[in-house]
Parts: sequence; structure tokens; C-alpha cells
Amino acid sequence: MSTSTTAPQQTVKPKARKVKQLGSVIPMTTFMWLLACLYAFPLVWFLLSAFKPGSELFQYPLTIFPENPTVGGFEKAWDRFDFMLYFSNTLAVAVSTTVLTVLASAMTGYALAKYQDKVWIRIFFVCLLATTMLPTEVILSPTFLVIRDLGMYDTMAGLVVPSILTATGVFMFRQFFVSIPDDILEAARIDGARETGIFFRIMLPMSRPIIMTLAIFSFQWRWNDYIWPLIVVGDERKFTLQIALRSIVGAENIDWPLLLAASVMSILPLVLIFIVFQKYVMNEDINAGLKD
Repeated sequence: MSTSTTAPQQTVKPKARKVKQLGSVIPMTTFMWLLACLYAFPLVWFLLSAFKPGSELFQYPLTIFPENPTVGGFEKAWDRFDFMLYFSNTLAVAVSTTVLTVLASAMTGYALAKYQDKVWIRIFFVCLLATTMLPTEVILSPTFLVIRDLGMYDTMAGLVVPSILTATGVFMFRQFFVSIPDDILEAARIDGARETGIFFRIMLPMSRPIIMTLAIFSFQWRWNDYIWPLIVVGDERKFTLQIALRSIVGAENIDWPLLLAASVMSILPLVLIFIVFQKYVMNEDINAGLKD
């Protein structure tokens, strides 16, 4: 009798526990889906509005889906807006700045992590981190004066050089290199490797997850940068996309189909980069190749 009564109880308890877990998961999942839809709604409206003619953008009642879809705004953005020129300018600035930022941040972070025998290096690292507490607007004026005095005003170099070294990138690489045992460096030195060889052949390949993460962030920062290009660049032929998009907005008249289409085209590279490189950031083991 005892065995016949305990067996059903043992089968009922897991089922009850599973039902209880589902009861707690379903409301949270529903809430997360609703939150995702809430955040996605403005983006979907923005994308669909780019395919609407100007007469449908402000008609009443407002509709989400275009009644008469058109790609006239995209054709106008490609031809009359000279989208390719501004796109190439922005791409050149973003790519060059990203490459130099990753290289400079990696070298600085490596030096700060593995050459701590001098006190001034630690003080320099603290001062570098302190710059993150300064708003960008505070250093715009002195940075502009330096760029002007160096003869880099209204040049691509004036857009790239001030954005190369970032405290965030240095901190990311420094924290990663600190976690790497010094025994690896000592073994390489015993084998006759030079310091540059140790950095480029051993340390830099091991920091691939940090490189990909910083590269994505740096490319996004430079692609969306608006204030600094607005101050440094005066020639319309050297405008980046963000400055060019601002020029569409007139004082009394705004070509909304052109503005929406050009804005959609400007965010496509960021979306593609995120889709392609997200797996390298999310799935990489940041301690790959290391052993205790």
C-alpha cells in the first residue's frame, strides 16, 4: 500500500512544479514582448513613412502603412541630395578613426597594464580615466583651437585625429591585458621575442573580443557624430551624412520624403555591421587561450 500511494505523489509534484514555472514565465514573457513592440513601433513607423508620398505623411487620420508606396524619396536622395558623396566621406572618417582608435587604445592599454613599475604610469591612467567625467562640450573649444593652429581645420584629418584616443577603449584593453598572466610575456622574452613582437603576435590576437567590441562602438560613434564635424568642416563637399541631413531642414520648408529616405539609407550600414559582427562579440570567450 505504501508503494502504491507514494508513486502518484512523486509523479504529480514535478508536473505541479512545471505548471508553476510556466505560470511565472508567461507573464514576464508577455511583458517583454509588449515592451519590445513599444520600442519597435516608432522605428517601424519611421521605416514605413520613408515609402510614403508627401501627401500621406500628415493626412488625417494617420496611417501606419503607406497607401501608395513609392521610392521617390530614395531616388531623390541618391541623385539630388548627392548621397554617395556624403556616404563616402562618412565611411572614410569612420573606418580610419576606428582602425586608429583600436590600435592606439590597444597599445596604451597594454603599456598601462604591463609596465606598472613606475608611479607616473599609474597617475597617468587615473588622469586618463578622469577625462570621462568631463562633458564633451567642455573640451570642444580647446580642441578646436589646437586643430586650427595645426592647420587641420576643414580637413578630414581634423575630423579623425581628435577622436582617435578614447578613455573607454584604453580602459577596456587595460582591464583585459591585466587579466593575462605575466608568465606568457616572460616565456616569450626568454624565447627571444621583442616587445613589439610580443604585442602584435601574442597580445593583440588574444584581445580579439575587445577589438571587435571597441571597433563596433567606435564606428557607431563616428558615424553618428554631429557636433564635431559641424564645427570643424565648412566645405560642403566634405560634409558627413549627419551634417548633410541637417542641411535638408530649411527655415520654412522641409522636404520630408527626402529627409526620411536619406535617414533610412544612413542607418543601413550600422544595422548591417551589427548583424554581421554581433556574434563575434556575444559568442566569443573573452578568456580564450588562457589557462590558470
